[in-house]
Formats: sequence, C-alpha cells, structure tokens
Amino acid sequence: MCFTLHEPVGVCGQIIPWNFPLLMQAWKLGPALAMGNTVVMKTAEQTPLSANWVAELIKEAGFPPGVVNIVPG
Repeated sequence: MCFTLHEPVGVCGQIIPWNFPLLMQAWKLGPALAMGNTVVMKTAEQTPLSANWVAELIKEAGFPPGVVNIVPG
C-alpha cells in the first residue's frame, strides 16, 4: 500500500525577487497557506508596495494575524 501524508512543516521563509513580485508571491504563498503553514516573506527593497497590497488582500480574506508576516526590503 502506498500513500502520501501531507503535514504542515511550520514556518516557511520566502524571499521574493524584484522582477516578478506578485507572481512569485502567489506561487509561494498559495501552497504554503494551503498546507497550513505560516509564512515569513521578505520582499525586495525595490518592490515593497506589492507586498503591502497582498497583505491587505490577505487581511480582507479573513486570515488570522500572524499567519503571513512581511519583512520589507
């Protein structure tokens, strides 16, 4: 019998580059949140506003405080 057990790993650290900030945030946030992990995301210093916009969307979606943490620059 073969099966796969998916478990959260805890905290995921994610570094977002400057060239595709929204796309990379979506690629990294979606799977981490779907598995039940919390996220610490560091954005590039050239694109801090895109992360703030995503943080507002996450807040509006109803995620509890501390699930997604953004460290600018």
